[in-house]
Amino acid sequence: MSPAPHVALVSEHASPLAVLGGADAGGQNVYVASLARALAGIGWRVTVFTRRDDHQLPDMVPMCPGVSVRHLTAGPPCEIPKDDLFPYMTAFSDGLRGAFTDDRPDIVHGHFWMSGWAALRAARPLRLPVVETFHALGVVKRRHQGAEDTSPAEREATERMLLRNATHVVATCSDEVRELAALDSRSPARVTVVPCGVDPGFTRHGPLDPEPRRQRHRIVSVSRLVPRKGVDDAIRALARIRDAELVVAGGPPQEEVHSDPAIAQ
Repeated sequence: MSPAPHVALVSEHASPLAVLGGADAGGQNVYVASLARALAGIGWRVTVFTRRDDHQLPDMVPMCPGVSVRHLTAGPPCEIPKDDLFPYMTAFSDGLRGAFTDDRPDIVHGHFWMSGWAALRAARPLRLPVVETFHALGVVKRRHQGAEDTSPAEREATERMLLRNATHVVATCSDEVRELAALDSRSPARVTVVPCGVDPGFTRHGPLDPEPRRQRHRIVSVSRLVPRKGVDDAIRALARIRDAELVVAGGPPQEEVHSDPAIAQ
């Protein structure tokens, strides 16, 4: 019986084990965790590599059957904003290369631009294929956030390099494909759209209001309450939908809502 194929998921700042809701713990964490579980469910062995952000974290943590999370030391073992992590990516990549040499994966999948940079640098000398998912693009973030964008100066050039050199790129929507084509028109043939999925077993059905009421539209926004997540767009859209309600799920504990600076914006 042949061994199970082995995939390395690289997610430098977004651990699938992290508590959701922090400044850098959100959608990517959920995506990587769900992808890991799904791959394990079809018989793959999955190792998720992330940066150690607490000195007490063990080197390896079993997440579920078939999935392990490996913490690599790269910079101080504490929480660091993701936009300040690039100087530590050489050390992170060195850790990846050592891990890939000891336990060779069949394929490496980078998540976010820094993970892609580290994964490609580690995997290329070992002739391992590298798939990249950007999750967000620097050029788009700069376009919409302007001076509030805190991305490192290296981001956009690195994303172009990854687009040219990764074995394949997974985009999450057709709009991202257009953005990638604008970055480098030579590479779209190596881009495939795989939309983000929805777990139908995650939600619970039932009225939010215990009082019976007639059928109405409901808009649900689930995110951290920061300006770039677009909750303000949902509020504006509410005014254009007849007989609708908006449910916003996210933000700090209830006692901190009125003092939260992001909500005040």
